[in-house]
Amino acid sequence: MSDSVGITLPPDWDDDERMNFMFSDFKENRDVNASEWDSKMDFWTALVLRSCRERRTVCVSLQELNKTFRRKEKSPLGLATVVQSMVRCGKIQRESEFAVDCGWLSWAMGLLLVKPLKWTLSSLLGSGQLPLQESFVVHELVKEKAAELLRAYGKSEFSRRAVLSFSEVRGLSSDVCADESTLCMALLQLQREKRATVALHEGEKIVKFGQRGSVSPVNDVDVGIYQLQQSEKLLEDQVKKLGLEADRCRDEVRFLLREGKKSQALRSLRGCKRLEKRSDNLSSNLETIRGILDRIAQSETDKMVIQAYQAGVSALKVALKDVTVERAENLVDQIQELCDTQDEVNQTLSSGVSGTDVDMDDLEDELNSLLEESNPDAASGLPAVPTAPLLPSGGRGLSADGLLSSLPAVPQGLVEQLDRLTLTPSGVQPANASSKKLEPA
Repeated sequence: MSDSVGITLPPDWDDDERMNFMFSDFKENRDVNASEWDSKMDFWTALVLRSCRERRTVCVSLQELNKTFRRKEKSPLGLATVVQSMVRCGKIQRESEFAVDCGWLSWAMGLLLVKPLKWTLSSLLGSGQLPLQESFVVHELVKEKAAELLRAYGKSEFSRRAVLSFSEVRGLSSDVCADESTLCMALLQLQREKRATVALHEGEKIVKFGQRGSVSPVNDVDVGIYQLQQSEKLLEDQVKKLGLEADRCRDEVRFLLREGKKSQALRSLRGCKRLEKRSDNLSSNLETIRGILDRIAQSETDKMVIQAYQAGVSALKVALKDVTVERAENLVDQIQELCDTQDEVNQTLSSGVSGTDVDMDDLEDELNSLLEESNPDAASGLPAVPTAPLLPSGGRGLSADGLLSSLPAVPQGLVEQLDRLTLTPSGVQPANASSKKLEPA
Protein backbone atom coordinates (compact mmCIF):
# COMPACT_ATOMS: atom_id res chain seq x y z
CA MET A 1 0.00 0.00 0.00
CA SER A 2 1.30 3.48 -0.89
CA ASP A 3 1.18 6.58 1.28
CA SER A 4 2.17 8.84 -1.66
CA VAL A 5 -0.51 11.13 -3.07
CA GLY A 6 -0.70 13.50 -6.02
CA ILE A 7 1.92 11.87 -8.27
CA THR A 8 2.01 9.04 -10.77
CA LEU A 9 3.89 6.08 -9.30
CA PRO A 10 5.75 3.48 -11.36
CA PRO A 11 4.00 0.18 -12.18
CA ASP A 12 6.26 -1.85 -9.86
CA TRP A 13 5.45 0.33 -6.84
CA ASP A 14 3.24 -2.43 -5.40
CA ASP A 15 5.89 -5.11 -5.91
CA ASP A 16 7.18 -5.67 -2.35
CA GLU A 17 10.33 -7.48 -3.36
CA ARG A 18 11.28 -4.84 -5.89
CA MET A 19 10.46 -1.96 -3.55
CA ASN A 20 12.37 -3.51 -0.64
CA PHE A 21 15.46 -3.31 -2.81
CA MET A 22 14.71 0.26 -3.94
CA PHE A 23 13.97 1.46 -0.40
CA SER A 24 17.20 0.04 0.95
CA ASP A 25 20.24 2.26 1.38
CA PHE A 26 23.05 2.48 -1.16
CA LYS A 27 26.28 0.57 -0.70
CA GLU A 28 29.13 2.69 0.55
CA ASN A 29 31.23 1.67 -2.43
CA ARG A 30 29.65 1.75 -5.89
CA ASP A 31 32.30 -0.58 -7.30
CA VAL A 32 30.91 -3.49 -5.26
CA ASN A 33 27.93 -3.78 -7.63
CA ALA A 34 27.87 -0.94 -10.15
CA SER A 35 24.80 -2.22 -12.06
CA GLU A 36 22.58 -2.35 -8.97
CA TRP A 37 23.84 1.05 -7.83
CA ASP A 38 23.13 2.68 -11.24
CA SER A 39 19.74 0.98 -11.54
CA LYS A 40 18.59 2.28 -8.16
CA MET A 41 20.02 5.76 -8.85
CA ASP A 42 18.27 6.03 -12.24
CA PHE A 43 14.97 4.88 -10.69
CA TRP A 44 14.93 7.54 -7.97
CA THR A 45 16.31 10.33 -10.19
CA ALA A 46 13.54 9.85 -12.76
CA LEU A 47 10.92 9.66 -10.00
CA VAL A 48 12.14 12.89 -8.37
CA LEU A 49 11.91 14.77 -11.69
CA ARG A 50 8.45 13.35 -12.40
CA SER A 51 7.09 14.31 -8.99
CA CYS A 52 8.36 17.89 -9.31
CA ARG A 53 6.91 18.26 -12.82
CA GLU A 54 3.50 16.95 -11.78
CA ARG A 55 3.40 19.25 -8.74
CA ARG A 56 4.38 22.22 -11.00
CA THR A 57 7.33 23.12 -8.81
CA VAL A 58 11.02 23.51 -9.55
CA CYS A 59 12.37 23.14 -6.02
CA VAL A 60 12.78 20.04 -3.91
CA SER A 61 14.06 19.19 -0.45
CA LEU A 62 14.96 15.96 1.28
CA GLN A 63 12.12 16.41 3.73
CA GLU A 64 9.57 16.73 0.90
CA LEU A 65 10.99 13.68 -0.87
CA ASN A 66 10.74 11.54 2.24
CA LYS A 67 7.10 12.55 2.61
CA THR A 68 6.25 12.17 -1.08
CA PHE A 69 7.73 8.67 -1.51
CA ARG A 70 6.57 7.22 1.77
CA ARG A 71 5.32 3.63 1.37
CA LYS A 72 3.82 1.45 4.08
CA GLU A 73 4.90 3.99 6.69
CA LYS A 74 8.50 3.77 5.47
CA SER A 75 10.62 6.30 3.62
CA PRO A 76 13.47 5.42 1.23
CA LEU A 77 16.82 5.25 2.99
CA GLY A 78 18.95 6.35 0.04
CA LEU A 79 17.30 9.64 -0.94
CA ALA A 80 20.11 11.67 0.60
CA THR A 81 22.57 9.84 -1.64
CA VAL A 82 20.32 10.50 -4.64
CA VAL A 83 20.19 14.23 -3.91
CA GLN A 84 23.96 14.44 -3.46
CA SER A 85 24.50 12.58 -6.73
CA MET A 86 22.14 14.94 -8.59
CA VAL A 87 24.06 17.91 -7.16
CA ARG A 88 27.37 16.48 -8.37
CA CYS A 89 25.91 15.81 -11.82
CA GLY A 90 24.61 19.39 -12.08
CA LYS A 91 20.95 18.39 -12.29
CA ILE A 92 20.03 20.35 -9.15
CA GLN A 93 21.55 23.27 -7.28
CA ARG A 94 21.03 24.92 -3.91
CA GLU A 95 18.57 27.81 -4.00
CA SER A 96 21.03 30.26 -2.47
CA GLU A 97 23.75 29.35 -4.97
CA PHE A 98 21.28 29.57 -7.84
CA ALA A 99 20.24 33.11 -6.81
CA VAL A 100 23.84 34.24 -6.44
CA ASP A 101 24.77 32.86 -9.87
CA CYS A 102 21.90 34.80 -11.44
CA GLY A 103 22.98 38.08 -9.83
CA TRP A 104 19.65 38.76 -8.10
CA LEU A 105 20.78 38.29 -4.54
CA SER A 106 19.63 41.83 -3.67
CA TRP A 107 15.96 40.98 -4.04
CA ALA A 108 15.77 37.20 -4.35
CA MET A 109 17.22 36.33 -0.96
CA GLY A 110 14.24 37.90 0.75
CA LEU A 111 11.99 35.43 -1.03
CA LEU A 112 14.01 32.35 -0.18
CA LEU A 113 13.87 30.45 3.05
CA VAL A 114 16.24 31.76 5.72
CA LYS A 115 18.76 29.01 6.28
CA PRO A 116 20.10 28.37 9.75
CA LEU A 117 23.74 29.18 10.24
CA LYS A 118 24.65 25.54 10.85
CA TRP A 119 23.55 24.67 7.27
CA THR A 120 26.10 27.06 5.82
CA LEU A 121 28.79 25.83 8.19
CA SER A 122 28.10 22.22 7.29
CA SER A 123 28.48 23.06 3.61
CA LEU A 124 31.72 24.93 4.17
CA LEU A 125 33.23 22.23 6.40
CA GLY A 126 32.22 19.46 3.98
CA SER A 127 29.89 17.64 6.34
CA GLY A 128 28.22 14.60 4.80
CA GLN A 129 24.93 15.31 6.56
CA LEU A 130 22.30 16.80 4.23
CA PRO A 131 19.84 19.20 5.97
CA LEU A 132 16.29 17.95 5.59
CA GLN A 133 14.80 21.39 4.88
CA GLU A 134 17.46 22.66 2.47
CA SER A 135 15.85 23.44 -0.89
CA PHE A 136 17.36 22.63 -4.28
CA VAL A 137 16.47 23.94 -7.74
CA VAL A 138 16.01 21.45 -10.59
CA HIS A 139 17.70 22.99 -13.65
CA GLU A 140 15.67 21.10 -16.24
CA LEU A 141 12.34 22.13 -14.72
CA VAL A 142 13.25 25.77 -14.04
CA LYS A 143 14.18 26.19 -17.70
CA GLU A 144 10.79 24.79 -18.72
CA LYS A 145 8.98 27.16 -16.34
CA ALA A 146 10.95 30.14 -17.62
CA ALA A 147 9.96 29.37 -21.22
CA GLU A 148 6.29 28.91 -20.20
CA LEU A 149 6.32 32.20 -18.29
CA LEU A 150 7.71 34.03 -21.31
CA ARG A 151 5.00 32.54 -23.55
CA ALA A 152 2.30 33.52 -21.04
CA TYR A 153 3.62 37.10 -21.04
CA GLY A 154 3.57 37.21 -24.87
CA LYS A 155 -0.08 36.11 -24.97
CA SER A 156 -1.28 38.40 -22.17
CA GLU A 157 -2.69 41.92 -22.30
CA PHE A 158 0.62 43.21 -20.89
CA SER A 159 2.68 42.13 -23.92
CA ARG A 160 2.84 45.74 -25.19
CA ARG A 161 4.38 46.89 -21.91
CA ALA A 162 8.00 46.17 -21.09
CA VAL A 163 7.87 46.97 -17.35
CA LEU A 164 5.35 45.24 -15.08
CA SER A 165 4.80 45.11 -11.38
CA PHE A 166 5.52 41.88 -9.57
CA SER A 167 1.81 41.46 -8.74
CA GLU A 168 0.92 41.73 -12.46
CA VAL A 169 3.51 39.09 -13.33
CA ARG A 170 2.19 36.86 -10.58
CA GLY A 171 -1.32 37.22 -12.01
CA LEU A 172 -0.39 36.25 -15.56
CA SER A 173 1.68 33.28 -14.31
CA SER A 174 -1.04 31.75 -12.15
CA ASP A 175 -1.47 28.85 -14.58
CA VAL A 176 2.29 28.34 -14.97
CA CYS A 177 3.79 28.55 -11.48
CA ALA A 178 2.20 26.82 -8.50
CA ASP A 179 3.53 29.32 -5.94
CA GLU A 180 5.55 32.51 -5.58
CA SER A 181 8.79 30.63 -4.99
CA THR A 182 8.44 28.84 -8.33
CA LEU A 183 7.77 32.18 -10.04
CA CYS A 184 10.91 33.67 -8.49
CA MET A 185 13.01 30.77 -9.72
CA ALA A 186 11.57 31.18 -13.23
CA LEU A 187 12.41 34.89 -13.16
CA LEU A 188 15.91 34.09 -11.97
CA GLN A 189 16.34 31.76 -14.93
CA LEU A 190 15.11 34.46 -17.33
CA GLN A 191 17.65 36.81 -15.76
CA ARG A 192 20.37 34.24 -16.39
CA GLU A 193 19.23 33.99 -20.03
CA LYS A 194 19.15 37.83 -20.30
CA ARG A 195 15.49 37.81 -21.31
CA ALA A 196 14.13 39.59 -18.22
CA THR A 197 15.38 41.59 -15.26
CA VAL A 198 13.99 42.54 -11.86
CA ALA A 199 14.67 45.71 -9.89
CA LEU A 200 13.45 47.30 -6.67
CA HIS A 201 11.60 50.61 -6.89
CA GLU A 202 10.45 52.19 -3.64
CA GLY A 203 10.44 48.79 -1.99
CA GLU A 204 8.39 47.20 -4.80
CA LYS A 205 9.72 44.68 -7.27
CA ILE A 206 9.30 45.55 -10.95
CA VAL A 207 9.98 43.16 -13.82
CA LYS A 208 11.24 44.21 -17.23
CA PHE A 209 10.90 41.80 -20.16
CA GLY A 210 13.00 41.97 -23.30
CA GLN A 211 10.86 43.14 -26.19
CA ARG A 212 13.43 42.40 -28.90
CA GLY A 213 16.09 39.90 -27.94
CA SER A 214 18.13 40.51 -24.81
CA VAL A 215 16.87 42.87 -22.11
CA SER A 216 18.68 45.95 -20.88
CA PRO A 217 18.89 46.92 -17.19
CA VAL A 218 16.08 48.98 -15.69
CA ASN A 219 16.89 52.70 -16.12
CA ASP A 220 15.23 55.99 -15.21
CA VAL A 221 13.18 55.99 -18.41
CA ASP A 222 11.76 52.58 -17.55
CA VAL A 223 10.92 53.74 -14.03
CA GLY A 224 9.22 56.87 -15.41
CA ILE A 225 7.14 54.82 -17.85
CA TYR A 226 6.23 52.42 -15.06
CA GLN A 227 5.07 55.31 -12.85
CA LEU A 228 2.95 56.72 -15.67
CA GLN A 229 1.38 53.32 -16.27
CA GLN A 230 0.61 52.92 -12.60
CA SER A 231 -0.92 56.42 -12.49
CA GLU A 232 -3.01 55.55 -15.53
CA LYS A 233 -4.31 52.44 -13.83
CA LEU A 234 -5.05 54.34 -10.61
CA LEU A 235 -6.93 57.10 -12.45
CA GLU A 236 -8.95 54.54 -14.40
CA ASP A 237 -10.05 52.93 -11.15
CA GLN A 238 -10.93 56.28 -9.60
CA VAL A 239 -12.92 57.44 -12.63
CA LYS A 240 -14.82 54.19 -12.66
CA LYS A 241 -15.53 54.46 -8.94
CA LEU A 242 -16.72 58.09 -9.23
CA GLY A 243 -18.98 57.15 -12.09
CA LEU A 244 -20.65 54.46 -10.01
CA GLU A 245 -21.10 56.91 -7.09
CA ALA A 246 -22.61 59.54 -9.39
CA ASP A 247 -25.09 57.00 -10.76
CA ARG A 248 -26.01 56.01 -7.21
CA CYS A 249 -26.60 59.68 -6.27
CA ARG A 250 -28.87 60.23 -9.25
CA ASP A 251 -30.92 57.19 -8.29
CA GLU A 252 -31.18 58.64 -4.78
CA VAL A 253 -32.33 61.99 -6.19
CA ARG A 254 -35.08 60.30 -8.18
CA PHE A 255 -36.19 58.36 -5.10
CA LEU A 256 -36.34 61.54 -2.95
CA LEU A 257 -38.36 63.35 -5.61
CA ARG A 258 -40.86 60.52 -5.70
CA GLU A 259 -41.10 60.75 -1.92
CA GLY A 260 -41.67 64.49 -2.13
CA LYS A 261 -38.44 65.41 -0.30
CA LYS A 262 -37.35 68.18 -2.62
CA SER A 263 -34.74 69.80 -0.35
CA GLN A 264 -32.94 66.52 0.30
CA ALA A 265 -33.08 65.74 -3.40
CA LEU A 266 -31.48 69.11 -4.12
CA ARG A 267 -28.58 68.41 -1.74
CA SER A 268 -28.07 64.99 -3.28
CA LEU A 269 -28.07 66.53 -6.74
CA ARG A 270 -25.37 69.04 -5.69
CA GLY A 271 -23.26 66.12 -4.41
CA CYS A 272 -23.82 64.29 -7.69
CA LYS A 273 -22.63 67.34 -9.65
CA ARG A 274 -19.47 67.54 -7.55
CA LEU A 275 -18.75 63.87 -8.25
CA GLU A 276 -19.28 64.33 -11.97
CA LYS A 277 -17.04 67.40 -12.03
CA ARG A 278 -14.31 65.53 -10.20
CA SER A 279 -14.72 62.59 -12.56
CA ASP A 280 -14.36 64.93 -15.53
CA ASN A 281 -11.15 66.40 -14.11
CA LEU A 282 -9.69 62.95 -13.51
CA SER A 283 -10.72 61.89 -17.01
CA SER A 284 -8.87 64.89 -18.41
CA ASN A 285 -5.76 63.95 -16.43
CA LEU A 286 -6.13 60.38 -17.61
CA GLU A 287 -6.24 61.47 -21.24
CA THR A 288 -3.12 63.57 -20.68
CA ILE A 289 -1.23 60.60 -19.24
CA ARG A 290 -2.37 58.40 -22.10
CA GLY A 291 -1.19 61.00 -24.57
CA ILE A 292 2.23 61.06 -22.92
CA LEU A 293 2.45 57.27 -23.03
CA ASP A 294 1.46 57.29 -26.71
CA ARG A 295 4.16 59.86 -27.45
CA ILE A 296 6.73 57.75 -25.60
CA ALA A 297 5.70 54.70 -27.60
CA GLN A 298 5.89 56.78 -30.78
CA SER A 299 9.33 58.03 -29.82
CA GLU A 300 10.52 54.45 -29.38
CA THR A 301 9.22 53.66 -32.85
CA ASP A 302 10.86 56.78 -34.26
CA LYS A 303 14.10 55.80 -32.58
CA MET A 304 13.97 52.36 -34.20
CA VAL A 305 13.27 53.92 -37.61
CA ILE A 306 16.16 56.37 -37.24
CA GLN A 307 18.49 53.56 -36.24
CA ALA A 308 17.37 51.56 -39.25
CA TYR A 309 17.93 54.58 -41.51
CA GLN A 310 21.38 55.11 -40.01
CA ALA A 311 22.31 51.48 -40.55
CA GLY A 312 21.03 51.66 -44.12
CA VAL A 313 23.02 54.83 -44.88
CA SER A 314 26.18 53.30 -43.47
CA ALA A 315 25.71 50.13 -45.51
CA LEU A 316 24.97 52.16 -48.65
CA LYS A 317 28.10 54.25 -48.19
CA VAL A 318 30.21 51.12 -47.98
CA ALA A 319 28.49 49.60 -51.00
CA LEU A 320 28.95 52.76 -53.12
CA LYS A 321 32.46 53.52 -51.93
CA ASP A 322 34.11 52.98 -55.36
CA VAL A 323 31.10 53.95 -57.51
CA THR A 324 31.04 57.34 -59.30
CA VAL A 325 28.84 58.90 -62.00
CA GLU A 326 31.78 59.21 -64.45
CA ARG A 327 32.65 55.55 -63.98
CA ALA A 328 29.04 54.51 -64.54
CA GLU A 329 28.81 56.61 -67.74
CA ASN A 330 32.07 55.14 -69.02
CA LEU A 331 30.81 51.61 -68.39
CA VAL A 332 27.52 52.35 -70.18
CA ASP A 333 29.39 53.72 -73.23
CA GLN A 334 31.61 50.65 -73.37
CA ILE A 335 28.61 48.36 -73.16
CA GLN A 336 26.90 50.27 -76.00
CA GLU A 337 29.99 50.01 -78.20
CA LEU A 338 30.27 46.28 -77.57
CA CYS A 339 26.58 45.81 -78.39
CA ASP A 340 26.98 47.73 -81.70
CA THR A 341 30.01 45.62 -82.61
CA GLN A 342 28.11 42.43 -81.88
CA ASP A 343 25.19 43.56 -84.04
CA GLU A 344 27.54 44.23 -86.98
CA VAL A 345 29.18 40.82 -86.60
CA ASN A 346 25.79 39.10 -86.51
CA GLN A 347 24.66 40.96 -89.64
CA THR A 348 27.84 40.00 -91.49
CA LEU A 349 27.52 36.34 -90.54
CA SER A 350 23.84 36.17 -91.52
CA SER A 351 24.54 37.53 -95.08
CA GLY A 352 26.51 34.36 -95.94
CA VAL A 353 29.15 33.81 -98.71
CA SER A 354 28.03 35.03 -102.23
CA GLY A 355 28.71 32.64 -105.18
CA THR A 356 28.49 33.10 -109.04
CA ASP A 357 25.48 34.97 -110.24
CA VAL A 358 22.78 32.61 -111.67
CA ASP A 359 19.67 33.69 -113.54
CA MET A 360 16.57 32.83 -111.54
CA ASP A 361 14.50 32.15 -114.73
CA ASP A 362 16.97 29.49 -115.88
CA LEU A 363 16.82 27.89 -112.43
CA GLU A 364 13.02 27.72 -112.57
CA ASP A 365 13.03 26.18 -116.08
CA GLU A 366 15.49 23.52 -115.01
CA LEU A 367 13.43 22.79 -111.93
CA ASN A 368 10.26 22.30 -114.02
CA SER A 369 12.03 19.92 -116.38
CA LEU A 370 13.23 17.87 -113.42
CA LEU A 371 9.67 17.69 -112.11
CA GLU A 372 8.41 16.42 -115.51
CA GLU A 373 11.07 13.73 -115.63
CA SER A 374 10.31 12.58 -112.10
CA ASN A 375 6.54 12.30 -112.92
CA PRO A 376 6.20 10.66 -116.41
CA ASP A 377 2.71 10.40 -117.93
CA ALA A 378 1.37 6.96 -116.93
CA ALA A 379 -1.12 6.97 -119.83
CA SER A 380 1.46 7.62 -122.58
CA GLY A 381 1.37 3.96 -123.83
CA LEU A 382 -2.42 3.86 -124.21
CA PRO A 383 -4.28 4.60 -127.47
CA ALA A 384 -5.56 8.04 -128.15
CA VAL A 385 -8.92 9.07 -126.90
CA PRO A 386 -11.62 8.83 -129.64
CA THR A 387 -12.59 12.13 -131.14
CA ALA A 388 -15.69 11.00 -133.07
CA PRO A 389 -19.02 11.87 -131.48
CA LEU A 390 -20.81 9.11 -129.65
CA LEU A 391 -24.24 8.00 -130.88
CA PRO A 392 -27.23 8.35 -128.59
CA SER A 393 -28.31 5.26 -126.67
CA GLY A 394 -31.54 4.92 -128.66
CA GLY A 395 -29.87 5.17 -132.16
CA ARG A 396 -29.89 2.55 -134.89
CA GLY A 397 -27.17 -0.05 -135.00
CA LEU A 398 -24.21 0.34 -137.38
CA SER A 399 -22.95 -2.18 -139.87
CA ALA A 400 -19.83 -4.18 -139.20
CA ASP A 401 -17.72 -2.08 -141.52
CA GLY A 402 -19.05 1.11 -140.09
CA LEU A 403 -18.43 -0.06 -136.57
CA LEU A 404 -14.86 -1.02 -137.33
CA SER A 405 -14.19 2.23 -139.12
CA SER A 406 -15.46 4.16 -136.13
CA LEU A 407 -13.01 2.45 -133.78
CA PRO A 408 -9.62 4.04 -133.19
CA ALA A 409 -6.57 2.74 -134.94
CA VAL A 410 -4.76 -0.14 -133.27
CA PRO A 411 -1.14 0.55 -132.51
CA GLN A 412 1.35 -1.31 -134.68
CA GLY A 413 3.10 -2.89 -131.74
CA LEU A 414 -0.12 -4.41 -130.49
CA VAL A 415 -0.84 -5.96 -133.91
CA GLU A 416 2.58 -7.60 -133.97
CA GLN A 417 2.01 -9.08 -130.56
CA LEU A 418 -1.36 -10.51 -131.63
CA ASP A 419 0.23 -12.14 -134.67
CA ARG A 420 2.66 -14.01 -132.49
CA LEU A 421 -0.19 -15.62 -130.53
CA THR A 422 -1.88 -18.93 -131.63
CA LEU A 423 -5.09 -20.45 -130.45
CA THR A 424 -4.79 -24.03 -129.13
CA PRO A 425 -7.22 -26.34 -127.31
CA SER A 426 -5.42 -25.62 -124.08
CA GLY A 427 -5.58 -21.84 -124.52
CA VAL A 428 -3.67 -19.03 -126.14
CA GLN A 429 0.06 -19.65 -126.55
CA PRO A 430 2.84 -17.78 -128.35
CA ALA A 431 3.33 -18.93 -131.93
CA ASN A 432 6.99 -19.87 -131.47
CA ALA A 433 6.19 -22.13 -128.51
CA SER A 434 6.22 -25.79 -129.64
CA SER A 435 3.69 -28.17 -128.19
CA LYS A 436 5.12 -31.17 -126.62
CA LYS A 437 3.09 -34.25 -126.00
CA LEU A 438 4.01 -36.45 -123.20
CA GLU A 439 4.24 -40.13 -124.07
CA PRO A 440 3.95 -42.89 -121.59
CA ALA A 441 7.23 -44.40 -120.53
